[in-house]
Amino acid sequence: MLAPRLRAPGRQPRLPHRGDALMMAPLSLAQVPTTMLSCRSFFRHAVALLLSLMLVQAAAVAAPVVTGTWEHAISAFQPPKYPRGYTHFAYANPQAPKGGTLNLSNPDRRSSFDKWNPYTVKGVAPAAMAIFVFETLGFVAMDEPRTMYGLVGEEILVAPDLDAVSWRIHPKARFSNGDPVTAADVVHSLQMLSSPQVSPRCELAFDNIARAVAVDERTVRFEFKEPGLDALFTTAELPIFSAKWGAGKKFNEIVTDMPITTGPYVVDKFQMPRRLELKRRDDYWAKDLPVRRGFYNFDRVTYRMYADQDVRREGFKGGEFDLYKEYRAGQWVRAHRGPKWADGRIAKQTFTVSTGSMPQAMNLNARKPKFQDIRVREAIFRAYDYDKYNKYRTFDASDSLFNNTEFAAQGLPSPAELALLEPFRPELPKEVFGPPFKVPHYESSPNALRDSLRRAQELLAEAGWKPSADGILRNAAGEKLTLEMLEPSQTGRMPEFARNLKKLGIEYSERLVDFALFRRRLETFDFDMVIIVEPKFTLPDAGSLINIYGGEAARKEGGGNYRGVQSKAVDALIERIGKATTLDELRTASRALDRVVMWSYWGVPMLYSRNQNVSYWNRFGIPTVQASYMDIDTMIEIYSQPWPLMTWWDKALAPSQAPIPAFKQ
Repeated sequence: MLAPRLRAPGRQPRLPHRGDALMMAPLSLAQVPTTMLSCRSFFRHAVALLLSLMLVQAAAVAAPVVTGTWEHAISAFQPPKYPRGYTHFAYANPQAPKGGTLNLSNPDRRSSFDKWNPYTVKGVAPAAMAIFVFETLGFVAMDEPRTMYGLVGEEILVAPDLDAVSWRIHPKARFSNGDPVTAADVVHSLQMLSSPQVSPRCELAFDNIARAVAVDERTVRFEFKEPGLDALFTTAELPIFSAKWGAGKKFNEIVTDMPITTGPYVVDKFQMPRRLELKRRDDYWAKDLPVRRGFYNFDRVTYRMYADQDVRREGFKGGEFDLYKEYRAGQWVRAHRGPKWADGRIAKQTFTVSTGSMPQAMNLNARKPKFQDIRVREAIFRAYDYDKYNKYRTFDASDSLFNNTEFAAQGLPSPAELALLEPFRPELPKEVFGPPFKVPHYESSPNALRDSLRRAQELLAEAGWKPSADGILRNAAGEKLTLEMLEPSQTGRMPEFARNLKKLGIEYSERLVDFALFRRRLETFDFDMVIIVEPKFTLPDAGSLINIYGGEAARKEGGGNYRGVQSKAVDALIERIGKATTLDELRTASRALDRVVMWSYWGVPMLYSRNQNVSYWNRFGIPTVQASYMDIDTMIEIYSQPWPLMTWWDKALAPSQAPIPAFKQ
């Protein structure tokens, strides 16, 4: 198989486009505290967007990466779909009318906000800042994988040896205060976002960038510590803000200062911590550019924050906001129905998308001594009855780190996988060297659950946890085996799991806290268990994996390795993913990592979905072509940008539109 290369327009690909055959749709990030993901959303995926497709050395199997010319777009596998001079993206309607109001709710667990700066640790910024206010040098197309088009950075020039990249700032680019965007502003943005004053995720994101230099007023050059394509795409996803924003303050002191940035909207009205109203800029500099034609069609965007999900659902039914993305299968079947659905006032639709899914899981904090024993972790895993929670057959089991892709482990380890795994055999579970991990299906036989719980009891006893007179497991020191689930929004969602844990003698509880405290406890790793939904992907990338499973991220507060994984094998396999030069190498390293992660029971894998389930008030014009790699209403992610929020419009302003596909129950 030929090694993938960075492609420029007009060149024939050396590798067939893999596209949808490699990808599937994950469950959305509703469970993730997405204010924690600000830098992850802009950067983490970009940090190694093509780490898995690293620079190929001059060899017979691949020509050198195309460099040395200014390009409007770059792509990993094939020439960009849209050539120089393109007019608009196919999934946007360039004739969409402007006007009206888009009403939204908090798309994730945050129930309040107290700042505007989404890149610092303290406080909570609204999701709107990432979607509507901050813009980046480049923009990832929603209908082709691994393709970036110029935005604030009009064109890009890759150095021949991939040790640097230059961006030419668009001459029309303007900040919300009217100032032109300069190379100095880009340098300033990088300096702020790579400083110790930001979230640790931002620091990790820019670790490979040695410096940024303003070559002239409109040209900025990024120089890398190590040559490679990872840093190239990191620069593309750099959000740009004015050096005048919070001038004179340290970056972590810029809290409620109104952002000066390039985005299509500015904050108009707000009532912290619950309500926010944005207005579209009449002077938005990019409104007529191909990369933005047909985008951001509403004059105003409002956000209403809800602390309770049931209240939020009733608020939607009452018309308080326009779109409701459903994550719970039972609610999708039972609650999204009634007179307003029957008469067409509310539309119910399932969108199938093409992005891959890492697991939704109940993650254990392995920093705590009681969870460091793999036998304890496996016993807790055995208490989860997948079939009970999937009775509507709406979801699939999260059997893999790379669900529904060819990167998931298959069969016995190949010789190439074994070559990567063997050096670490002493530290790995023996199961790693056998068949791939599978979530057990207890409905397969009447005694399946009972047998699994019996095995869990044996594992706990082997680990030194014995039942006391009150039925609670205790160790030799007399300490109870307790398990607390930390929740910021809702408790009592998993009664079967709780009952099974009780049968084992584990004292299970759920603690409901407000989002600010939830966020702080995650940052300081002060929890037993928490539900996290990992990011979407097209190909496994080392940048995401380092942040989620890397040892360094486990040791530093604010890092994304909530599980506390510190494994030489994991770190080594992630490094191999980052250095892969062919899809075969990437596939081998990913499958090996999949085996290690899943058989280590650092979390209890739950479900994922290939679909986006949404009800929405039937007042929207919708582009005829759906974006393949999108989400409905979540915070912006490099592989799952909110297509409806960006490209739909108020159909009352233009009654004629393509018919909405009927939802099939």
